[in-house]
Amino acid sequence: MNAIDFIRGVFGNNPVEWTAVVFGIASVYLSVREHVWSWPTGIINVSLYVYIFLHAKLYADMGLQVFYIAISFYGWWNWLYGGENRGELHISRLSRGMAMILPVAGAIGAVALGSLLRHTTDAALPYIDSTLTVASLVAQYLMTRKVLENWVIWVIADVAYVGMYIYKGLYPTAFLYAVFLVLASMGWFQWRRTWREQRGLEAAAS
Repeated sequence: MNAIDFIRGVFGNNPVEWTAVVFGIASVYLSVREHVWSWPTGIINVSLYVYIFLHAKLYADMGLQVFYIAISFYGWWNWLYGGENRGELHISRLSRGMAMILPVAGAIGAVALGSLLRHTTDAALPYIDSTLTVASLVAQYLMTRKVLENWVIWVIADVAYVGMYIYKGLYPTAFLYAVFLVLASMGWFQWRRTWREQRGLEAAAS
């Protein structure tokens, strides 16, 4: 592929994918800012990606988007009413027990899903796709609970996603995940600062 073909591939006539990119960037930016509208914009983003990944034969990612739709409604509600006395949810840290369980459960899930896709579908990258899918599931769940460490998982996953989407020729989506990588890094520092401020307020009040 020469430079001209690459540019056409990135900026060509692909309105569905670029619409998904716009809503995806808006959703993650709003998440960094702890704004509840990150959830409805995210629902639009992932709904569009169900269609995109179906045609790219990235079935694990397609299924992941369906899960995202459901968990986004949960996250929307939880950020508004999941805190103390059904109030706004605040940022927390990952417990030691969960930090030990999640990697083991994630590895088992990735192998199982990858094997299923390899033997029952024409999935393009069954094990890579499945590993990133499971990591994203974990990160998204932690985000619905406002657990700070969700951003660490997203940073690692986004790096791998950029490479996978370039390989599959999904250049707008690769661009999207490169932006996600930057936003996830910002999210870690923003949420950590907010968490420290919360702890300072709690210590002063006690």
